[in-house]
Amino acid sequence: MDSNNAEDNLSGDGDITSVMGFSGFGKKARTFDLDAIFEQTRRTAIERSRHVLDERQKADEEGQSSTTVPTQKDKKIAPAASRKQEDDSSSSDSEPIGPPLPPKEDDVDDDDLVGPPLPPGYRGSSALSDDDDEDDEAQEDNEDDDNPVKKIPDTHEITLLHGTKTVSALALDPSGARLVSGGYDFDVRFWDFAGMDQSLQAFRSLQPCECHQIRSLQYSITGDRILVVSGNAQAKVLDRDGFNVMECIKGDQYIVDMVNTKGHTAMLNDGCWHPKMKEEFMTCSNDGTVRTWDVTSEKKHKSVFKPRSFQGKKVIPTCCTYSRDGKLIAAGCQDGTIQIWDRNLSVHTKFHCRQAHIPGSDISCLSFSYDGLILASRGGDDTLKIWDIRNFKKPLNMANGLTNYFPMTDCCFSPDDQLLVTGTSVKKDEGHGKLVFFERATFQRVYEIDVTNASAVRCLWHPKLNQIMVGTGNGLAKVYYDPIKSHRGAKLCVVKSKRKQKHAEALTQEYVITPHALPMFREARQRSTRKQLEKDRLDPKKSHKPEPPVSGPGRGGRVAAHGGTLSSFIVKNIALDKTDDSNAREAILRHAKEASENPYWVAPAYKKTQPNPVFAEDSEEDEDAEKEPEWKKRKI
Repeated sequence: MDSNNAEDNLSGDGDITSVMGFSGFGKKARTFDLDAIFEQTRRTAIERSRHVLDERQKADEEGQSSTTVPTQKDKKIAPAASRKQEDDSSSSDSEPIGPPLPPKEDDVDDDDLVGPPLPPGYRGSSALSDDDDEDDEAQEDNEDDDNPVKKIPDTHEITLLHGTKTVSALALDPSGARLVSGGYDFDVRFWDFAGMDQSLQAFRSLQPCECHQIRSLQYSITGDRILVVSGNAQAKVLDRDGFNVMECIKGDQYIVDMVNTKGHTAMLNDGCWHPKMKEEFMTCSNDGTVRTWDVTSEKKHKSVFKPRSFQGKKVIPTCCTYSRDGKLIAAGCQDGTIQIWDRNLSVHTKFHCRQAHIPGSDISCLSFSYDGLILASRGGDDTLKIWDIRNFKKPLNMANGLTNYFPMTDCCFSPDDQLLVTGTSVKKDEGHGKLVFFERATFQRVYEIDVTNASAVRCLWHPKLNQIMVGTGNGLAKVYYDPIKSHRGAKLCVVKSKRKQKHAEALTQEYVITPHALPMFREARQRSTRKQLEKDRLDPKKSHKPEPPVSGPGRGGRVAAHGGTLSSFIVKNIALDKTDDSNAREAILRHAKEASENPYWVAPAYKKTQPNPVFAEDSEEDEDAEKEPEWKKRKI
């Protein structure tokens, strides 16, 4: 009874395991005799090769080899059979190694086939050569990918004319649709790549800071605002179309402690937006402070950072930037030091490198790499250095001989973080400004671009567009791109032809055909446009002939011609009369002869009643009195 129950339980468990899908658990794994399998495979291969050779011999004897075309099946088998025969002849004692040859369809079933059949179009050694060529091409492509110089987009360029003076600021929005340029001529110009044609004209130009040089421009991370840093003490924020959003407040210049002032009190040097927070930006000034601001509160700064020298004295920061994550604030100073603070701790520096550049040389730019570990600094001592943030005592590499005459000369990293770019300065008519490319790992000078016969001041390498923008010392903004490697940007405007100006034809009018009009209202049909133009030219209304000058006293608010009014007559005849009237008697007697001969004003009225004039005659006493000296004459 117990044995029956046990058997029922076992059968029930078996059914359950089979239903659940793990009935095979616990069983012993199958074992295979590999030696026996290889031996069987060897024998099958030998039999197949012998069978193929026998058929070939029979075909040769019957003379069919020269007249018949081998089938696809024979083409597949023959090379393998010949290789097998060579192996058997060379080493008869050794066992064949490798997969068996495919058998004939008549002799072997589909279940006995080992391995996949040869692909259609197989050409033996030629297929191998094609694969080798493809491998070589892929290897060359990989080498091009590994070479960072091949990724520089400089095959084509366009030139944007900003003005005649130095382009000291450049900015691209995050999407790469608009470029903003500012210069020493106080102008800020807006360029829209999608809206420009081959004429390459800016769609807007303005002077946001009046007569102050533009030092820096930058778009916010959302691209809807532009930070404008100029030579005055107040930074401005514009919207995307150039309208004013806010203006930083100016501090009290009579307060000694700059922390207690609400804003900068001296000229600004640089500024930038926070990389993560769209409302915050930073500026540095000649008052010795670096300040952070909030767009929503323009009445006061958020925080103040004060660079100090080794003796604890005030130092002027010449450039400033955020780290890629926005947690660090770095400033380059006039004494050649680089000072980095934690954004939330404004008292003591987190990293401080003394004599990063020669003391007294202004550091013109600081730039963090995209991975956030490397800091590049461009000095006024004609050097370019890179630093590791984790070990900030000594530079990793340094390049010399990079002339720098401007306090805002840029340096930036390539989008793949393998190259570092900066510009060089030249004096007028003494050479060409260049863009110099350094490899980040080895810091070798791998490439150069001759920009123009002036200094290369600003440089940008946009990661989305993969295009390089350069601001020069002669008022040009150049854009370098590659039609294959670059995207949008300059590629959009170079393909658009110039728009033709529409000339307003004021002299012509449309001819309206009215077939059922009465004869008195019917217009004559135009035979020639030229004749109609000549007629319209003679018509004063259609040709907009200017009105002739007014004759007479003037009417309708228009002034009469010269001499037509009393005032103009007086000016012309009396006021402008240059006769000498110093002797009044002579001036009056000048008209005496004409008045006596032709009396017109007074004499005709008294002609009948006027008595004859009686004049005193000259006597001898009078003559003697005239001869007496002045002091003897009687005083009356």
